[in-house]
Amino acid sequence: MSELRKDSLSFLEVLGQSIANVSPTFTPALAVTVVAGMAGTASWLVYLLSTIAMIVVGLNVGKLAAQITSAGSFFIYVSRSLGPGLGLLSGWAMLAAYIFTAATLTVATSIFLNTLLQIIGLPFVIPGYVVYALVSLLIWYLAVRDIRISSRIGLILEGVSVLAITLVCIFVWNKTGFKADAKQIHLEGANLASVAQAIVFGIFSFVGFESAASLGQETRDPKRKIPLAVILSPALAGAFFVFTSYILVLAFGDDTTKLGTSASPLGDVTTGDSQILAILVYAGATLSSFACALASLNAYGRTLFSLGRYSFFHASVGVVHTHHKTPYTALTVGAIINLFLCVVFYGRAESDLVGYFGTVATFGFIVVYFLVSVSAPVFLKKIGQVKTTDYVVGALGAVFMLLALVGSLYPVPAYPYNILPYLFALYLMVGVAWFFIVKARAPGALLSIEHDLEVAIAQPA
Repeated sequence: MSELRKDSLSFLEVLGQSIANVSPTFTPALAVTVVAGMAGTASWLVYLLSTIAMIVVGLNVGKLAAQITSAGSFFIYVSRSLGPGLGLLSGWAMLAAYIFTAATLTVATSIFLNTLLQIIGLPFVIPGYVVYALVSLLIWYLAVRDIRISSRIGLILEGVSVLAITLVCIFVWNKTGFKADAKQIHLEGANLASVAQAIVFGIFSFVGFESAASLGQETRDPKRKIPLAVILSPALAGAFFVFTSYILVLAFGDDTTKLGTSASPLGDVTTGDSQILAILVYAGATLSSFACALASLNAYGRTLFSLGRYSFFHASVGVVHTHHKTPYTALTVGAIINLFLCVVFYGRAESDLVGYFGTVATFGFIVVYFLVSVSAPVFLKKIGQVKTTDYVVGALGAVFMLLALVGSLYPVPAYPYNILPYLFALYLMVGVAWFFIVKARAPGALLSIEHDLEVAIAQPA
């Protein structure tokens, strides 16, 4: 049976997977409007708190990645720490997280592309379903071809786009005389409940930072490079988010509700100053969203591939392409689902779809981040390498994720966000039911998680 291409990815390529999956450009170009609509002048604080939470989660992911290398990453981490039942639940949640992230960024690509066309002055709009189909086809093709190509493309596109937006933010800040914004510093008009709700979507700005862990089998020296990537990526992205959200709130002035309803915040703050700047920003945002959709499909495919290898899904999704060494069947399934999600909701405002899909994806990540935070000290204790700090970091990660979940439920958000947590809970229940079906039909599949030679565990020094 063909295997994934081993020892093929460098640190920059692994970091590229995580950075592309985070899609730093997406936040100032669009996602910040959701956070600003909830938190107003406290938007920068939302991103600061989210950064801290994600770095803590990254530390927990890194501890497990330093011990276990697997395409299944979180599914394997949790299975070997808390048992295959919770392991399957984490894999099930991660499938939803990655595919809804891909759908979010596919829709965002359509938004940014048409915004770009309007700025240029072209007298037409490309229908969303055409963009969805093209994006799904292209990310499938690139993902199936070679993970190295995908990672390099993602890192290059994000680097160019982040540089462009940074220059725009400096330009905007210069117009204010580089002054400090007293309203933001004193959190004028903000309240704790709104900040708590906004953190859920703030966390969504970071999701995917952990996806480098799904490249465990394909990375050179994975037990050192993957932990570094999953800590460095949220730290770098977080600094960018705090800076850009602060500048955008400052640029919109007294009316933060205008930022909260803006369909193109960076375009709005550059209007009348430089068309070239606006073109540069939204060209970058379009490419960045595409890169994130590609990275999300890569991570989805490897998670589904691992679940197929362990007989939790049909064996065909655990097959590797003989030439490209990629999980092409799993990637094909992901591309089809991505297109289906985008098309089935076609007709709704695309900005609404970004919020809906992004929120559902965030619930998946919150569940997995919580389980991984609990798993890290448990697994380290099993192999006799646990320290007091491991318990502290694990507990902090779990608490942060619980607080984020509570913030999404209370105060009760407006419709349809109020029903999304319960729809996701129903999805998890389906996953639990599927676990018991698999357990009854193929009990050996559970034992294989403990003994499969696919996964290497580091030995104590």
